[in-house]
Amino acid sequence: MVIKRCCHLRVRGYDERMTRSRYLQLSLFSLGLLIFALILQQVGYQGVSFLPCPLCILQRIGYSGINFFCLFAVCFPQFRRWFHGLAILAASYGLVVAGKQVWLLSHPESSCGIDPLETWINQFQLVQGLPWLFRADGLCSAKLPAILGLQVPEWSLFWFGAFFLALLATFWKKQSKNE
Repeated sequence: MVIKRCCHLRVRGYDERMTRSRYLQLSLFSLGLLIFALILQQVGYQGVSFLPCPLCILQRIGYSGINFFCLFAVCFPQFRRWFHGLAILAASYGLVVAGKQVWLLSHPESSCGIDPLETWINQFQLVQGLPWLFRADGLCSAKLPAILGLQVPEWSLFWFGAFFLALLATFWKKQSKNE
């Protein structure tokens, strides 16, 4: 009986539905993570510039997907469920890519140095137009200074997991019509 009560406890004032403001919060937080990655790339941390590797660029695409799909869910409420699903797909995509990079960090012998994925990514028109955001110049298995005890790919894995769980947990909740 006690366990059943614990499962039904509700936090006062907390609603599990996704509202426009929650989509906007997720969108802005995802954008903030992209901006943080750009700061690490351009300014550096502890005197080290964090050049993005091909997997970092693919993770930036995942964060961009979450950002845009959550923003579209705010702008186009009639398609909110679709954009919510696409944001879940973007988060799961980023989760897989970040997991691959964390695995490479723990198995550096698996990396062959220059990644053929780098050449493939750098040929796209988007990279040519926005090289400061999407150009891959780093190595996927490079150990860079840890930030608060974790490598950047580990933080990315954590945040993609948080986005994925938050979006998945709210996917089947009834959408708020007034917000």
